[in-house]
Amino acid sequence: MTKLSVNINKIATLRNSRGGDLPNVVQFAKDVQEFGAQGVTIHPRPDERHIRYQDAYDLKPVVYTEYNIEGNPIPKFMEMVLELKPTQVTLVPDSIDALTSNAGWDTIKYKDFLSEVIQEFKSNGIRTSIFVDPEKQQIEGAAKTGTDRIELYTEAFAHHYGLGNSQAIVPYTECAELANSLGLGINAGHDLSLENIAFFKANIPELLEVSIGHALISESLYLGVEQVIKSYLQKLK
Repeated sequence: MTKLSVNINKIATLRNSRGGDLPNVVQFAKDVQEFGAQGVTIHPRPDERHIRYQDAYDLKPVVYTEYNIEGNPIPKFMEMVLELKPTQVTLVPDSIDALTSNAGWDTIKYKDFLSEVIQEFKSNGIRTSIFVDPEKQQIEGAAKTGTDRIELYTEAFAHHYGLGNSQAIVPYTECAELANSLGLGINAGHDLSLENIAFFKANIPELLEVSIGHALISESLYLGVEQVIKSYLQKLK
């Protein structure tokens, strides 16, 4: 079964909009695990507009499933990850002003940089993953960095699938097959939803984990958090 890691950034966004502590991100992380989620994902950004760096520390004692911290490996981010030692760190090439993640790494251009960062994290017992576009040369480049896994950036798939183009899955399937042959674990995320997740999983061989936040939280407004998590788990079997 593919694991479901719930990205709780949107809970922090809602909390920050009122300046208090409601909803509480720590309690939400406890709850999604109780409801069956097999991981918790956060993506702190330098301006801390949703998840704050302090949240990352506050969550550490309560995440008893997989703890995945995403972000651009700037010095402050690396220092935090090395101190917390989460289950996994996912490297994302966000610019400081990015509204959301919008591209994968150029693993060829940044091979030396990524290799150095990955070696630092792996030497501290932290599993590594690189956010990548579904392009074969980027998968090959990722393998040369020494990363444990890749995370396929799925926005393009989700967009075209929503328009009725099921062929949008083809480059993802091909990249997954290549990644498997190169010994890379496969994660995926961005705009995956209850509408497209079952089709995506069915076409991605050896899909280990999906990280879902925006859609899951939005769907939960209508269906309830516990029911939505159970629905994802059923579709990921």
